[in-house]
Amino acid sequence: VQLVESGGGLVQPGGSLRLSCAASGFSFSDYAMLWARQAPGKAREWIAGIKKDGSDVWYGDSGRGRVTISRDNDKSTVHLQMTKMAPEETAVYYCAKAKDGSNWLNPYEYEFWGQGTQVTVGS
Repeated sequence: VQLVESGGGLVQPGGSLRLSCAASGFSFSDYAMLWARQAPGKAREWIAGIKKDGSDVWYGDSGRGRVTISRDNDKSTVHLQMTKMAPEETAVYYCAKAKDGSNWLNPYEYEFWGQGTQVTVGS
C-alpha cells in the first residue's frame, strides 16, 4: 500500500488549497478514504471521509462548510479542497485508507500509509 499526498504549501489566511492523494498497491475503488491533519503537539484531527464509490461523504466539525472531499476511482486519487483557511489549520495533512471490513464512518478504522503534506497558513 502506498499513499502519496501532495499539494501542500504556504497559503494566505482566507485562501484556498487543493490537496491530492495518489494511491497504489491496493484496489482503490474497494475502500473508503479519509483526510486528517496533525499539528505539532496536537491530536490528530479528522477532516473528511468518502465512501468507496464516492456516493456519500462525512465531514468533521473543523471543516464542515469549507472543505470538499472527492475521489477519482479511475485515477486512484482522492482530493481535499479547502477554502477560507485560517492559521490554526497549519498542520501536516494525511490521507488514509479504510481497514478491511471496517465501518467507513468510523475514522479510527483507517490506516495511514503516507508521509503527509505540510500546509502552512500564514502571510
